[in-house]
Amino acid sequence: MKEGGRKQGAPSPCAACKLLRRRCAQDCVFAPYFPADEPQKFANVHKVFGASNVNKMLQELPMHQRGDAVSSMVYEANARVRDPVYGCVGAISSLQQQIDVLQTQLALAQAEVVHLRVRQTATLSNHGLSPASPSNSGSPSSRLMGSQMKPIFDMDMVDHTSLGESMWSC
Repeated sequence: MKEGGRKQGAPSPCAACKLLRRRCAQDCVFAPYFPADEPQKFANVHKVFGASNVNKMLQELPMHQRGDAVSSMVYEANARVRDPVYGCVGAISSLQQQIDVLQTQLALAQAEVVHLRVRQTATLSNHGLSPASPSNSGSPSSRLMGSQMKPIFDMDMVDHTSLGESMWSC
């Protein structure tokens, strides 16, 4: 591979030169980032940013930053093609709304766990049993109660440290 990213004597131009219908030079700035087998990648970037602007941006960047810049432009261009008004901001907003809904559902589930735990503790204490050991005596009624008082789900799976913290803080 030459420094420009093209094989010497390679007959097929990069996706950018192919779309722009021009000869792909050995030192083509687009060739390393827009291979011939991915034409839609450059087509979307060209549609959103324009070939001239992309060329200028890439020329102004050091070589080691160009790949990241192209990845960002491709991501934004694809988002703009899907959502012309909001682009990637629309995708981010949608994901944030999903996070908010899931955090609310998590908070409700955690509150329900706490409620069930309190209710279980109250039931045990009303029957004179210690929550830690539901079957202290050997009577048949306490053995029956002990078998019925198993927790519905294991509280060891819940992160107790986060129960008192705000769900909305970062």
